[in-house]
Amino acid sequence: MLNVVDIQKIIPHRYPFLLIDKILEVEPGKKAVGLKNVTINEPFFQGHFPGNPIMPGVLVIEALAQTACVAGLLMEENKGKLGVFTGFENIKFRKPVLPGDTLRLEAEFLAFKMGMGKAKVCATVDGKVAVEGEIKFALIDPDKVK
Repeated sequence: MLNVVDIQKIIPHRYPFLLIDKILEVEPGKKAVGLKNVTINEPFFQGHFPGNPIMPGVLVIEALAQTACVAGLLMEENKGKLGVFTGFENIKFRKPVLPGDTLRLEAEFLAFKMGMGKAKVCATVDGKVAVEGEIKFALIDPDKVK
């Protein structure tokens, strides 16, 4: 199990954009399971939506991607790289995510070679699917972003 301090040693995300609190399971280069405790104090709830707070679906996808990123960046050859999206497939939003929910974030690599990958992802709340689908990503050298 990895706590938030451990996670910050692996991926570059920081507040307010670090969207995972704990990694429960991880197999480098294969899969990871994480948790995100959603609280009313999240900065996005100020505007999404006042009086009816719902976690933006794109941020649930980001939390899933960060979970996958932990599994990819734990591989020795990928340390220090950045994980960036290259695409999405079959993303379905099944249930709104609300303050007080605990998101279980699961990512399993379907393909991963030469710094490119595809992962099956699923976010659940109390055993019910909130978001599911597939994400595509690349692991890149941060010096080449400029």
